[in-house]
Amino acid sequence: MNAKILIVDDDPDIVMMLEDRLQASGYETIVATEGQQALDKIVDESPHLILLDLTLPKVSGLEVLKRLSQMKPSDGPPVIVMTAYASIEAAVDAMKQGAYDFLTKPLDKDHLLIVIRKALERDSLRRQVAYLRSEVHSRYANIVGNSPAVRSVVESAQRAAKSDASVLLLGESGTGKELFARSIHQWSHRCSMPLVVINCVALTETLLENELFGHERGAFTGADRQQKGKLEMANGGTVFLDEIGDMSLPLQAKLLRVLQDREFHRVGGSKIVSVNIRIIAATNKDLRQAVRAGHFREDLYFRLNVVSLTLPPLRERSEDVAALAQFFLDRHTRDAKRPGMTLSTAALNALIRYPWPGNIRELDNVIARAVVLSPKDIIEPEMLALLAEDTILHRNDDTPLPYLNLPYHESMEQHSRYIIARAMEEAEGNQTKAADSLGLQRTYLARLLKQQKE
Repeated sequence: MNAKILIVDDDPDIVMMLEDRLQASGYETIVATEGQQALDKIVDESPHLILLDLTLPKVSGLEVLKRLSQMKPSDGPPVIVMTAYASIEAAVDAMKQGAYDFLTKPLDKDHLLIVIRKALERDSLRRQVAYLRSEVHSRYANIVGNSPAVRSVVESAQRAAKSDASVLLLGESGTGKELFARSIHQWSHRCSMPLVVINCVALTETLLENELFGHERGAFTGADRQQKGKLEMANGGTVFLDEIGDMSLPLQAKLLRVLQDREFHRVGGSKIVSVNIRIIAATNKDLRQAVRAGHFREDLYFRLNVVSLTLPPLRERSEDVAALAQFFLDRHTRDAKRPGMTLSTAALNALIRYPWPGNIRELDNVIARAVVLSPKDIIEPEMLALLAEDTILHRNDDTPLPYLNLPYHESMEQHSRYIIARAMEEAEGNQTKAADSLGLQRTYLARLLKQQKE
C-alpha cells in the first residue's frame, strides 16, 4: 500500500507542485488549505505523513502541531514543516511541538523526497518496535490465575519490583519462573531498558563465561575483535540468570563480584567494566542443600536471596487450570489459524483432575498438541493425552510412555499413533467403530492408518 501524505498549504501553486511530484513518486496525496481542515482530515483520512506550512489562515501551523500532539501524543504521523520564513525560532518551536524536520521554501524537490522517505522509514520502524514490544508483553507478561497461592506471589513480586534488590525465584520446572522474571522487570523502573536472559545450564563453563562477561580481542584463538558480554549489554536494565543452581563454582565467584561491586573484567582484559544492573535468578534446585553439599557458594546464595519467591506447582493451584487452559487455547488456535476451538466439559474436567508433574509448561504442550491433532473444533479428552486414570501418561502397569521425553513434533506423531492403535484395539479392529470413538470420518482414519504403515 502506498503511503498517504497530507499536504497542508494555502498556496495553490505549491500544492499543485507537491501533488505532481509526490504522485509521480508513487505516493497518495490529500490536501488541506487551512489548519482546522487539516485537523479534520487527519482524523478522517489517517495520513502516514503530513507536510505542514506554518503560515496558514485561521489556525496556524504551530497550532496544528500543538493540537496534533494532544490528539495523538505518541502515535501520530510524522510532520515535516514547510515555511518561507527561515528563522531559527520557528524551527525550534516546530521541533518542540513534535515536528520531524523543518524545510524552507522554495523547496528542493529531491531533498524533500529524501526527507519524506527517511521519515516514513523511521515511523515504520517505530511502529514495528511498538508492535513487537506489545507482542512480547502479551506473551510473557500475563500471569494467569487468581488462586490465593498465585495472588500472594504476585503481590510480593510487585512489591519487590519497586526496588533494585536481587530476587531469587524458586520452584519446580515449568512453574513460570521466567514469566515472573519478565513481569518483575516490566513492573520496575527499569522497564524501558533491556531484559537479558542467560541460561546457566545451556552452555559449557567457558562459553557461559564469555556469554556473561564478553572478551577482548586476542583473548583466545578466533577472538579477532572485542565482544561485549550480556551483563554489559543489559546496562541499565535487568539480567535474568535462569538455572543459577547449575553454574560452576569458579563462575559463581566471578558473579559474586558483579553483585558486590557491579563491575568485572572481560575475558582476556584488564580494564574494569562497570554496569548498573538488577539481578533476578531462578532455579528448581534446593540451593541451601547445595550450599551444605559444597556445590554452591554460601556468600553468593545470600547475595541472590535478598527477596525469595517460591512459585507453587500447578497441582497446588488446580482452580487456575481452567483459566490457564483457555489462555493457551486462545494462543495456539490463533497461531494454528483454527479460531473457534473449545474444550469440552469432559476435557476440562480431565485437565483439572490431572496432577501436572510438568506444571504449566506441560499444560501448554498438552493444549498445543490437542489443537494440532483434534479433527474437530471441540477438543475431547482423548486428544489431550490424559486418558487412563485421568491420564494417558501411564499404561495400566504404570509404565511411563516412552515418547513423552521426545521433541515436541516427534511426541505428537507418536501420540497420534498411540491413540489410533488404542482405539483400534478397543474396537477389535473395526475401523468404523474406532473412527466413531475418535470423532473421525472412517475414510480419514483409514488414510491415517495407511500413512502410519508407509
